[in-house]
Parts: sequence; structure tokens; C-alpha cells
Amino acid sequence: MSRKTYVLDSTVLLYDPTALSRFEGAQVVIPLPVLEEIDGKKRLVGEASRNARLISRQLRDYQLQTGGSFDQGFSIENGVHLRVQMFLKNALSHFPLPVEGPKDKALFIAYQLKSQGEDVIFVSKDFLMRLKAEGVGLKTQDHVNTAIMLDELKAQIQKIERSKAEIDNFFKDGVLPAEDVNYDRSRYCLLGADEENQVLSRYCPKKQHFARLPSLPKDIWGVTPLNQEQRCALDLLLNDNIKLCVLLGQAGTGKTLLALACGLRKVFDEGVYSKILVSRPIMPLGKDIGYLPGSKEEKLYHWMQPIYDNLEYLCGSTGCSKPGEENETLKWITESKKIEMEAVTYIRGRSLPKMFIIIDEAQNLSPHEVKTVISRAGKGTKVILTGDPSQIDAPYLDKHSNGLSYTIEQFNGHPIFGYMFLDTTERSELAAMAADIL
Repeated sequence: MSRKTYVLDSTVLLYDPTALSRFEGAQVVIPLPVLEEIDGKKRLVGEASRNARLISRQLRDYQLQTGGSFDQGFSIENGVHLRVQMFLKNALSHFPLPVEGPKDKALFIAYQLKSQGEDVIFVSKDFLMRLKAEGVGLKTQDHVNTAIMLDELKAQIQKIERSKAEIDNFFKDGVLPAEDVNYDRSRYCLLGADEENQVLSRYCPKKQHFARLPSLPKDIWGVTPLNQEQRCALDLLLNDNIKLCVLLGQAGTGKTLLALACGLRKVFDEGVYSKILVSRPIMPLGKDIGYLPGSKEEKLYHWMQPIYDNLEYLCGSTGCSKPGEENETLKWITESKKIEMEAVTYIRGRSLPKMFIIIDEAQNLSPHEVKTVISRAGKGTKVILTGDPSQIDAPYLDKHSNGLSYTIEQFNGHPIFGYMFLDTTERSELAAMAADIL
């Protein structure tokens, strides 16, 4: 049985520079026009340019290690046979599509290889290119480096049936054995014999039991949970043993507000962390913020306006009895130097100990960028990622392959990690209706 031949276009390599070795036991072909397109991005700024440089270095290292030639191909790890393919001399004149840009040329090369009898699969993250490939009779495939699906993240609070006597013992003892329950993702459960006798609990994998959620502090900067998911999210955010927390959900579900409220509580009231660091991807992703006038802080203000809006709301919800007091509270917070706004672009290279780090709109980060951010965490630091995987603005990412979903897939099951999907929009009746019907 002959090997499959995977022809990769530029979107695959710019998204995942490790893709060359991911097609175990197969032939991987990179059309020369794809390399030319990638080379043109090496001098730009951002994730795509970094990946373009990495691909060039990888190809050079592969050739030095094997001593092979790109036109004949050579073997790399995982049994992959890698080669670079130029236009074939005897081009077929009946190719039904125009051949103009580098992506079209890559598709043409894949078509030529199929015409020569190879079992070709055209791999692209560009839906239009996959559509074109199918139109000329090629098999196609998207490329992702994570297997998680968005639907798997929803409806996490599992309902576990227990007798009335067991629930009574749970209220008395605070724990309940859970050896007979199969857990996949969620650490939160709703225990009860019926809908009238239910209680939220947290599953402890080490001790294999359910535990009661600890009581919330009386004041979390005026914030109280409005639904069960928010109650569980607050438990994650206030638990200092959870070092990495992910909050998912559509607009208005309270992700950023809850994270900021708990950060203010932990920094200003309890002193557990020395500073709150809030960051968001600057879109277009990876571009510098120098297009706006002023200092870095003045430029960031426009990108961070949603964060300031939430801070103003929290300062007005924390017991202010007179008009204008919320402004004084906000001024006191900002002048304390205990809250810092930073672009994700500038986090690389820093070491961030004893901080409460909030990365908002993290669905626009690639898996590599998320790794860069989380690996900055020093001793005593807690990292919170918030976002909506169904709202992606970054190129080459989708709801299954973005850094937020990737983080959950890789960290799920570790005791220092937890996540919660917030399903109910609580911002307003109008916002909730808009999220559902628009």
C-alpha cells in the first residue's frame, strides 16, 4: 500500500510550524510557491512572521542533519518523508482553475501529483482553498493541533443523583464519597435526589469525594453570583490553590467582571498578590500599538477601555454612598500602582511573580502565544484566561484550534487548573436577547 501524500499550503505552516512532523508515516510535500510566500512574511511583525522564520530554520536543520536534497526528499521524525515540490515539466493543460497566486500554484502542484497517481490530500486552514481543491477532485483536510471541540466545554456542571440521606450527611460532614462516578472534565457537580433537594459541590480527584463549596466573602467588590456557573467561577477565582483558571462564555456572561472583582479582593483586601496585571491581545494580532499617538499608557487606554468600564462599575458597586465616590475609589486604585495594563505583545521576556494576571479575549491567541503568556508566571502567581472561542478575530485560528481551547485540552485534569463555561448572559435583557438571536 502506497503512502499518502499530504500537500501543505502556507496557512498550515504559519499556524503550526511543527506540522511537518505531524503526519506520521506519510509523505509531506511543500510546494515551492508556499515557501516563497512564507519567506515574504519573515520580516513582518507578529506570530506569523515568527513562524515563518521558524519554518526556514527547521528546513535548514533537517537538511543538515540528513544530508538529503529537497527535490528528492528525505526522512525526518515520525517516519515522515519530506520534500519540496516545484512545478512539474509536463503541466496538464486541462486544469480547470486559473493559476495566479502562491496558494493557487500550490493547489495546481497537488493536482499534478494526483494526476501522476499519488494518493494526495490537500491540507489547508483556508476554507476557500479546500473548496477549490474539492472542486478539482482532490481530497482535503483542515489542520488542527488540538482535538478539543467547543461543544465538549459546555454544560460542565454534572448532575449526580444521591439519596436524601446522603445529601443530609453531606450537609453535616461537608464531604461525600464519589468513587463510583466517572468524571471527564468538570470538577463541579450538582448533587441531589430531585430538583428541590440539590446542592453545588466540588469534586476532589485526589481524595475522590465531593466537597462543599466554601462560603463566599461578604464583599467581593459588590459582586454576587447570579447563577450556578458564576458561583463556581468565583470558587475557582478565589481558590489560591488553582494557579490557572479559564473562563469561557459569550458576551455579557460576566467573565471579565468576575475576574477583576476577585483580583481586587485578592490584591487590595487580602494582600495575597502584589499586583493585578490585565492584558488583551492587540488586534490586528501581533501588530505594534504605535499607530496611536501618545505614550504607551495613552495608546493602551483605547484598547483597554472595556477593562476600565468594568473597573468603574466595580468601584461604584462597593458601598459608595455619595455621587462621585466611585471616581475617588477608581483614582485610589490606579494611583496605588497595584494594577497594571499591558499588551500581550510586551509580556514576552518578563518574569511575573506574585501577580493576579488576567488575559482577556484570549481566544485570539495562538497556542504558542498562550504558552508564552503562561510561562511568564513566577512564584505565587495566578493566571486567568477569559474569552469566547466562538468569536475569533485572529487569522488561522478557529473555535477548536485557538489558544484558549488548547489550554483546556492540555491542562485538563491537573489539580492546579480549572475552567468554567458561563452560559447565561446577565448584562441586560437586551444583551441576552442579542446574544441569542443575532
